[in-house]
Amino acid sequence: MPRLLLTLVLSALLAGCHRPTFKDSVLQKPDVKYSVGPLSNEVWERRGFSDNDLAFVERGETGRVIAVNSTCRDYDDPSLQVLTKHLLMGFTERQDLGQRTFPLDGREALRSRYIAKLDGVPVSLELVVLKKDNCVFDFSYVAPVGTADARMADFESVFQGFHGERRR
Repeated sequence: MPRLLLTLVLSALLAGCHRPTFKDSVLQKPDVKYSVGPLSNEVWERRGFSDNDLAFVERGETGRVIAVNSTCRDYDDPSLQVLTKHLLMGFTERQDLGQRTFPLDGREALRSRYIAKLDGVPVSLELVVLKKDNCVFDFSYVAPVGTADARMADFESVFQGFHGERRR
């Protein structure tokens, strides 16, 4: 009987845990659900990076990474420029190569391009941020300087395939 009780209690506790799931290019968390454009499994491998919902590393140790994150709590209402600055924390010697706004999933998004250093190593950064339904979504592409264009279409496919909805 104690073993049965322990099993029932553990099952109830685990059922209460809402871990994100990712299937068929759709990520689901307790407060948000969103889709992204597909990436080739032959080129990209999904990895777990802290503070990201999704992270993909290009196979072959090229140094290219695509990451996606959503936050639906604990943020005021900062501008897209301020949200971009948050993504740049930890990078030094940042060079702003340009920004532009564009529509994404019915909202205004900001796309920014930088060259910066991470732990002293120069990298190219392509960043996209948007706010929708009291959530912030960000997309990041990091590549060694001079190599970003080789997989830029993959990054663009990810965010262009985005559709988000708040779960209540």
